[in-house]
Amino acid sequence: MTQRPYNFSAGPAAIADEVLAQAAAEMLDWRDASGRSSGMSVMEMSHRGREFIAIYEAAEAALRQLLAVPADYRILFLQGGGLGENAIVPLNLCGRRAGVPPQADFVVTGGWSQKSLKEAARYCTARTAASNAANGHTTLPSPQTWQLHPQASYVHLCSNETIHGVEFHTLPDLRALGCDAPLVIDFSSHVASRPVDWSRVGLAYAGAQKNLGPAGLTVVVVREDLLGHALPICPSAFDYRLIAENQSMYNTPPTYAIYIAGLVFQWLLRQGGIAAIEQRNIAKAQLLYDAIDQSGLYENRVAPECRSRMNVPFFLKDESRNAAFLAGAASRGLLSLKGHKSVGGMRASIYNAMPLAGVQALVDYMREFERTAA
Repeated sequence: MTQRPYNFSAGPAAIADEVLAQAAAEMLDWRDASGRSSGMSVMEMSHRGREFIAIYEAAEAALRQLLAVPADYRILFLQGGGLGENAIVPLNLCGRRAGVPPQADFVVTGGWSQKSLKEAARYCTARTAASNAANGHTTLPSPQTWQLHPQASYVHLCSNETIHGVEFHTLPDLRALGCDAPLVIDFSSHVASRPVDWSRVGLAYAGAQKNLGPAGLTVVVVREDLLGHALPICPSAFDYRLIAENQSMYNTPPTYAIYIAGLVFQWLLRQGGIAAIEQRNIAKAQLLYDAIDQSGLYENRVAPECRSRMNVPFFLKDESRNAAFLAGAASRGLLSLKGHKSVGGMRASIYNAMPLAGVQALVDYMREFERTAA
């Protein structure tokens, strides 16, 4: 296969060539593990037919194995993306404390957790327990400084901020902070890139379009004791208990996106699973951050101890050269490097599907561009 351009998009993002090739081969006629023809594309299958049930069950089992999800957690496949979950989570969890008005605490560390706070405020009292806004979202507030309310139904954080490039490399232990509320994490942009300490997490959700597959699928992993607490206003199609009881088929699920995600899960397992992919991600991030830190032209403004392995924002110290940098990158097949409009500069998203060779190609170009700019 001819080398495709390297896609550094923050999402929808790159999918492994091997996965795309398999999907292409099966586009007109999906075949089961024994090679039996279905005579249909996955797009055409009934979500209640035996062919799609097999696809769904294989995808769920592969994801449970990949993320080492404990038996007392349910995996739900939904629509709505991470942004939708900003409403669906409070609608499901804010009925946990009987006789207490709906309320939740939020750790605000960037653009996505800000959106989570704002959306939840439509359904509950949403409090900012901690924020790094004062330093431009370049550090993470220590859990010991969080102002947690004893009646909060849950504590929410975005464990990797796609826009600002900060990542929790260790999840907080709320029990050690004297908090009995479950931790809810939006792990959309680093799901399946590193292990999850499920002993510290009550619920995790992710839009698939960054690390798991195509846009249109949302994954929720929720501890069973958190089911059944939905507010009366929660739509039935978003009630986690109903979705869990119906194996994510209470309404028609995003069938093709589940199929592609299942191929991604299998691909990740063939790479050696989370342990192997994490080491690869560490190597990619180190290569890129080293190139930035050793440069006289580029800079990353995030504190080193909380830099994201997945999303690397960087800036040219001479911003008049931004357009030339992007044009030169595109001509070399290095795509989607423009930073988010709220931040500016550049951003390289180096998710699981980005090979080390892609990061090396970017680093080589950055060094070449700096030499010509001198």
